[in-house]
Formats: sequence, C-alpha cells, structure tokens
Amino acid sequence: MTQHAEREIVNLTRLCDNKGNLNPEAIGYARKPIIDSNLSGHFLRKKKWNYWCVFGEEILFSVTVCHFDYAAVCFIYFLEYETQRFFEKSVTIPLGIGSKLKMPTRVLEPLRFSNNEVNLHITHLQNQTFLNVTSSNFDNEELHAELMIHHPQDDESLNVVVPWNRQTFQFTAKHHTLPTTGMVKIGNRTFHFSAEDCFAVLDFGRGIWPREALWNWGMASQQIRDKRIGLNFGGHWTDGTGMTENAVFVNGKMTKIHEDVIFSYDRSNFMKPWYITTKFSDQVMLTFHPFFERVAQTNAKLVKSEVHQMVGYYGGQVKLDDGSTLTIHQMLGCIEEHVAKW
Repeated sequence: MTQHAEREIVNLTRLCDNKGNLNPEAIGYARKPIIDSNLSGHFLRKKKWNYWCVFGEEILFSVTVCHFDYAAVCFIYFLEYETQRFFEKSVTIPLGIGSKLKMPTRVLEPLRFSNNEVNLHITHLQNQTFLNVTSSNFDNEELHAELMIHHPQDDESLNVVVPWNRQTFQFTAKHHTLPTTGMVKIGNRTFHFSAEDCFAVLDFGRGIWPREALWNWGMASQQIRDKRIGLNFGGHWTDGTGMTENAVFVNGKMTKIHEDVIFSYDRSNFMKPWYITTKFSDQVMLTFHPFFERVAQTNAKLVKSEVHQMVGYYGGQVKLDDGSTLTIHQMLGCIEEHVAKW
C-alpha cells in the first residue's frame, strides 16, 4: 500500500485522555487548528514549542519558544541573505523558573517569554498575530521586532497527530504562507516587511516524545507569480505511524499528501543538494540547493541536540489534488536534520 488511510478530523478534539495518554479520537489530521493539546503528567517527557520563521525580502527572522519540563528556552536568529550575516541569541532558563512562561494548549493562544535578556510577546486578534520582540544585546546591538502576521480567513493549515503509541505521540501544526508586515530593527538598520512578498510559517508542537529522536523537515512559503505557495514535508519521525506531515498549499488550499517522503542528502556535507521524493509514486520530486547552513548544538550530558538547518532554494514539481502539476523554480525555503536525545 503506497498511501496511508489518514483520517480527517473536523470537530474540536482533545489530544489526551484523562490519564494524559493519547486520545485515539485525536489520531488524524485537520485543516483547521481544532486540536486542544491538553498535555499532563509524563514529567520530563513533555515537549512544547512555538517556532515562527518569517521570510523577508532581505532577511530571514525567526523566534522559537520551547518548554521541555526541565528547561525553558528562547531562540532568536536572523540571516541577511546577501551578506550572510547571521546571529543567533539563545536564552535557557532551568525548569523555566522566573520566566513567566506558560505554553498555551491551542495553536493561536497568546505567549510571553521575558527575562533580563529578552522580552517576547505574541498575541492573536481578529485573524492577526502580533509578534513583538526586544533585546538590549543582540550581536552587541539593540533588537526591536514588530511584525503583524495575517491569517487569511479561508486558509487551511496542516494539523496532524502522530501516534507512536498511547504514551508517546505528537501534535504538530504547520501554518504556511501567512502575509507579514512590520519591521525588524537591529542596531541602526531597519528591515521592512510587506504583505505581497513576506510570509511567515508557524510550527507549533506539543507532545510526549521518546528519549531519542531524528527528524527531517523541509518547508517554504513564497509568492510565485500570482500564487501563494507553501511546502511542508517531514521524514523519519513519522515513519511507521500511518500519519505524515506532508502537504502543499496553493492560495490557502491544502493538498494533503498521504504518502511518506524520503529525504536524500549527504551527512558529511549538508551543503550538497538535498532531494525530497515520495516513497512509491512521483507525486513529489524536489531538489533543494542550500546557500547557508545554521548549526545549533546542545550538549548538557542528559540532553543532546544537533540541528543542521539549511537555507536555500527548491526546484521540481508536486502533483496536486486537482490533477494539475505545480512546478517550482528557485523557491526560497529551509530544510533540516535534527537529532535529539532529550
């Protein structure tokens, strides 16, 4: 069998039962963020994150807030495409003490992270997310970001519950091609964002993870000619679960790909081209050419994590639900390998 029989969820559903185990009714995917990730118990195994990536005309700007029970972490980074100036600020607070951090259970609920190094405030109101970040020392300069991220009302998003078993599972929400306006100011330089050319991607994750994990994620959100195109592909971590996080978005309409994809790349040189192909069919045939590699490593004995996140360009084709073929040429996006022992 080449395709998974993925069940579509259409009603508000809780991720967990009263014991904190996976609710079988939640296994499947939804086109709206209608999963309530009511995690409880499973101390030290819970993983929660909100990751925003905004593709501007001149820079990529990204903010992540995570809570892993034993620590709260905030990452902020930016990449200027032309000069490849890159800086990443990371703040870790053991057990999240004093950070006033409460990770919401629903995808678009507010989030705050503040300490003496970073102030981050995310709110959602009337189909808009307001992302406000300040830091007095960001590459020895002041950072001030004010971004308005628009969620077009009829847009679909990818919301998937991946079951390893009743005790280990993950809800992931990927929201793509969200038009973004505003500015990011670093020192005396201001980068402006316009809704026609700048798009945000949200990766919202809530789950109970195994001790060791490996995943690939490929994504892009851009305006190509007259269409807003979003790509989302995942590998390794969903294998054998009967679910995938593979989807393509065209003007807010999602084509869900019910088939595993294979990521082919050279682990000795992540800057070589990557290939994403569907396992059995020719529905997805994409090549990714990186121009920048971000490496993020954590080694705290019990907790080890290594991310190779590449920025570059996609090319190739994807077959859509309506039978047409989407051809992609020089589409800016990211692709990554993440190995974690956590």
